[in-house]
Amino acid sequence: MKVTSIFEQKRVFSFEVFPPKPTTPIAQIYETLNALQDLQPDFISVTYGAGGSTPGASTAEICETLQKKHGINSIAHLPCINETKESVLAKLQDFRARGVENILALRGDRNPDLEPKTDFKYAADLVEFIRENGDFDICGACYPEGHPEAKSLAEDVRHLKEKVDAGVSHLISQLFFNNQDFYRFLEMTDAAGIKIPIEAGIMPITNKKSIERMVSLCGASIPPRLAKLMARYSDDAQSLKAAGLEYAIEQIIDLLEHGVSGVHIYTMNNADVARYITESVRECVKI
Repeated sequence: MKVTSIFEQKRVFSFEVFPPKPTTPIAQIYETLNALQDLQPDFISVTYGAGGSTPGASTAEICETLQKKHGINSIAHLPCINETKESVLAKLQDFRARGVENILALRGDRNPDLEPKTDFKYAADLVEFIRENGDFDICGACYPEGHPEAKSLAEDVRHLKEKVDAGVSHLISQLFFNNQDFYRFLEMTDAAGIKIPIEAGIMPITNKKSIERMVSLCGASIPPRLAKLMARYSDDAQSLKAAGLEYAIEQIIDLLEHGVSGVHIYTMNNADVARYITESVRECVKI
């Protein structure tokens, strides 16, 4: 099923998972998928490899398993910074053969050990190429506080409009911790003529080092209240995780009460975290 059609029916609640590293057995990700299945997400997106790294288990294979074994819609991440047109065509053929209809088109993170290819300079170039070479539902990424490489949020929104015009049907936001930043972003995108669904990306804080790394990569800011929590529990990992989960739950409930198109949880492959958040949210808001 093309994920765009789900947004036409309801508010979307979804997860992200990533393939295990090459040194980790692929069975580990399938254990995670088994645990996520009964939470009945509207879809699960599967990354290609964080930080520009070489992917481990096949993204396409995991997406196929989600759909055929678990009956869950999937979105395959496809970054283009290290791809050629020929390699992307091969991946599109693989997606098509496996019944994967949904692609998250990304520029991707720069890898200092790899010289970027030149076929796709921006994600919009990839979107156009995918549109020309298959009947895929194309999702895009967006940054509520602006892409780290953009001169301003306004400039980033202008580039986002170009990506949407190229053929993106819905957007998933990068993580953020201040809902007001997301609401401001929605106002700006609407004013720019971006009328497609925008799903709010939420990453629960369960580990101080991992969240600091993600923040450094995507440029998200830490609001004062969250900074105090992180400082208070900096030497107490268990309490930090508990406080981080509650913070994420509050964020999600507020977003849903404000009528957002959907919420996308960056699970970090932790099914227990996804379960706790999902069940807690469902006690308060219908999703």
